[in-house]
Formats: sequence, structure tokens, C-alpha cells
Amino acid sequence: MNFEHTQEIACQQVLVEDSSVHSTQSTVFPPEIASDLTPGYLLERYLSYIRSTTWSIIRPFTSANGIEFRLLATRWSLICFLPPTEEASSLVLRICGGFLVQKHQCNRGELRLTAEHLISGTRVTLQLSDYCPLILGSPPSSKIRYWLYRLTQALIHRLVTVRFLVLLYRDYAGSSSSIKVVSKKDLEGRPL
Repeated sequence: MNFEHTQEIACQQVLVEDSSVHSTQSTVFPPEIASDLTPGYLLERYLSYIRSTTWSIIRPFTSANGIEFRLLATRWSLICFLPPTEEASSLVLRICGGFLVQKHQCNRGELRLTAEHLISGTRVTLQLSDYCPLILGSPPSSKIRYWLYRLTQALIHRLVTVRFLVLLYRDYAGSSSSIKVVSKKDLEGRPL
């Protein structure tokens, strides 16, 4: 189905006052094309997308203990999550470790995948919150660490999540659909 519409993807990535990262990417699918989207489908599609978009360098591994983003075919986890829990119209993956996470902050942070059905359509949101990346170090982060994180991990995360939303939208609306990325400001913090 080709749907004539310019789709907006709203993004915000900030370093908040407690030196954790908050990143949100969201878009609203028109009601006529995505009424069947669920958080479970978002997670399944996202894990498949991570593997394919990284040429299998990052391999999501699912077990009874949760989900890990492993490097290649090793047991080396970049980030680990507890098993998903359902909250309203979201699946929540709580961070519980991994190489990219500060050791003393392993039990903090979450990735939330939301498919919220509204009158105006289905709002799909990927939100990373309270995440304490290893690159930033202990608070307060130095300018060098801030810029290193901003130009590496933050940039990659934004690119990956925006492209995921583009791919998902085009799956439903058609490959010729136009996309526009816009900045939003829901939370105060230092822009990433």
C-alpha cells in the first residue's frame, strides 16, 4: 500500500542533570495503516533489524534471563536487558549490564518500545532512559567524554532508531513514503 503522506519522526537526545542519557524517537502512524501494531511486534522487528542493520556484528540473543546485544558470535555483551515486562501499551527492557554500561549503574535504565493506539493513529515510540554509558564515565562527565559519546554512541543510537522507524513506516505505508525528522523538546538537558 502506498500512502501519500509526509511522515514526521520526532527525536530528542539529552544528557540529564543526573548524568544519565534520555533518548526518544517517535512517530504517529495514520489510523488506516497501523491499527494492528503491538509492542511485541515492535520488539521482534527491532531485534531482527538490529542484527540485519549491523551486518550481524551485533547479535541480539534471547534467553530466559533476558536479551543481550552480543558482539559477533561471542558471549561478549554490549548491553544486557532483563526479560521484557508489559506496562500499558509498552514493552519495557530494563538494563542489567553489558560492556557499554557503567559497572556501578548496571541496574539502572531501560529501553521502552511503545505502540499507543490513539484516535489520530498509532504512536510508536522508542525510548532509552536513565542510561549511564561507560563512555561518559562517572558524573560529572568531562567535556572530552561528553563529545566522544555524542559523536559515537549517541549518533549511532539516533541513526539506528530513526532508520528503524523509517523502515517500519515504509513497511506499512509503502517504500515511496516521504519522511521528515524533527527535533522535539520534552525533557530538559544537555543536547546529544
